[in-house]
Amino acid sequence: MAMESRVWNACDYSHNVTFFYELVGKNISEEWTSRDRVVIALGLTVCLIVVLANLLVMAAILMNQNFHFPIYYLLGNMAAADLFAGIAYANLMLNTGPWTRELTKEQWFMRGALIDISLTASVANLLAVAVERHQTIITMQLHSKMTKRRVTLLIVCIWAVAIIMGVVPSKFWNCECDLDNCSTIAPLYSRHFLVFWAVLNLVTFFIMVAMYTHIFLHVRHQSRYASEHTWDQQHNQTVFNLVKTISMVLGAFVICWTPGLMTLLLDGVLGEDSHANKYEKFCLVIAECNSLVNPIIYSLRDDEMRRTFTWILCCLCRRGGDNKPPPFQFQPAQQEENISGVQKTEDRIVCTPQLKADKADSCTVV
Repeated sequence: MAMESRVWNACDYSHNVTFFYELVGKNISEEWTSRDRVVIALGLTVCLIVVLANLLVMAAILMNQNFHFPIYYLLGNMAAADLFAGIAYANLMLNTGPWTRELTKEQWFMRGALIDISLTASVANLLAVAVERHQTIITMQLHSKMTKRRVTLLIVCIWAVAIIMGVVPSKFWNCECDLDNCSTIAPLYSRHFLVFWAVLNLVTFFIMVAMYTHIFLHVRHQSRYASEHTWDQQHNQTVFNLVKTISMVLGAFVICWTPGLMTLLLDGVLGEDSHANKYEKFCLVIAECNSLVNPIIYSLRDDEMRRTFTWILCCLCRRGGDNKPPPFQFQPAQQEENISGVQKTEDRIVCTPQLKADKADSCTVV
């Protein structure tokens, strides 16, 4: 028996993807059904909307100087992670169902790695945002004094960690050498890795929730003893609104991803007894929706972001109608105000008619 177990757990890299699915009892559809086609069509449509919406967020942060602060660079990087998630989900849709049988192990691992990278990048971004907000608000600042170079280095580190976490299962932590330990949700993944990954993300969620709870308590305490001057009230309201927006982003992320992570955790601990295959697709749909939630939150919560979205869409529509460069100009009229010792550039973007010789409409920063 001991010899049989050693043979069973010996590394055999000749097995294909179908072998691992049959090993854990996960069925691979042989033919496409009308339901499958509808699901894939809707899924790809959502992925396209996710990519376009997050491109809009990134463009808004890049083009509006009022967003050129570390917190918004990190939010822009989070939009990049959501955009990457849209691409990852689209790749999953195009390599699922009967197509799964045609995948090589390398292609299958790549499919999973894209999802892992997007989730890890999102979690790491949220943690970086939480630390940045905690540091600035506790020290009574509106924006961090972190330099652009350090922000860039932080963003590079976030993606480096995300890529490492995506590569680990395919190179080091899979079940090819331990067939008794294969996952039922992701048949080539080690159940031990799923437990590690799920617990790591859930612990990170709890840390971020604790940090934002402390921030809210601190802001509420400061508001009680704030001066009656309008300047102080406006500063406290600005800080509170920004923290509230980011907290909504975190809350949406936790709500959308916790069911999936708990499913992975149960699969890692219980294996086939967890019956995780029955609801894994439902959890995946919820997780996919998260990548579309953030642009909606920004639109509803941030007037400046909404105005910038309007300006970009206005310019794109003008360009599409005339098939030539849009007659829009940036005319910055900046006014600076000192908020807790931090210089903040205020510029609002609106579309206004310019009474020039050519009588062209112009998008102006005022």
